[in-house]
Amino acid sequence: MSIQVAERWNSRRWQGGDTPAVELEFVITGTDNDAAALTALLGSIPAYYANLPRKGLPQLERIGDQAWQAVVRYGGLESQDFGLISVEFEVGSQTTKIMQSLATVGIYPAPGRQAPNYYGAINVTRDAVEGVDIEIPTYEWTETWRHPDGTIGPGYGTTLYAVTGRVNNAAFRGFAAGEVLFRGATGRKTRQDAWEITYRFAASPNATGLTVGPITGIAKKGWEYLWVVYEDFEDDAAKKLVKKPLAAYVEQVYPTANFSVLGIGT
Repeated sequence: MSIQVAERWNSRRWQGGDTPAVELEFVITGTDNDAAALTALLGSIPAYYANLPRKGLPQLERIGDQAWQAVVRYGGLESQDFGLISVEFEVGSQTTKIMQSLATVGIYPAPGRQAPNYYGAINVTRDAVEGVDIEIPTYEWTETWRHPDGTIGPGYGTTLYAVTGRVNNAAFRGFAAGEVLFRGATGRKTRQDAWEITYRFAASPNATGLTVGPITGIAKKGWEYLWVVYEDFEDDAAKKLVKKPLAAYVEQVYPTANFSVLGIGT
């Protein structure tokens, strides 16, 4: 006698709401072996029902000499619910100190006096260049992704930790290498088969052709740091010792990483 699998007439009990689920009930006949009954059942039922994935192994119960009753549960997220959920962004400003102006647009000496040339240095004192605090534009954004449970293992937290505080070493989200800083992530397990993780990024543009006083042709990536060394210089016209840019330095202050390891594309 061959093994038969038949769905019961009172099958397909649904649960609605945010976590839809359905239970299918079957009767398996023609064997007294539980493993054979389970194998026959698994070969007869789909992995998905109404786009809901099957949840674990069926519940199997013997109801006769060669008869079994099985309950198969489907539920959780539909496959199309995984991936990018939302993107939020903020364009704002933050305070930073600059030591050099973009251009000196006016010099007004006292009558009969010659004003010294500070080559764009701001708030120059006898001993130092003090600079000024200004507001610069910032662009920050977050991306929230939903991942299937099987794709987020114990090592993923280590991956996030390793990439946090690093700058992209390849193009990412339309930004060139060096322009995006990964600021970390927060996550939570929303249900048995899904994780929601929010990733935080900030962007700063690369720049070329920068000028600091008489120094030209400076190139700086977005998250590199530019600083200037000044020397004392005798301004013959003003007959005064002034500060003049001697050299500009561009420093890498953040390590780099390939953001593809985040598993959210580039």
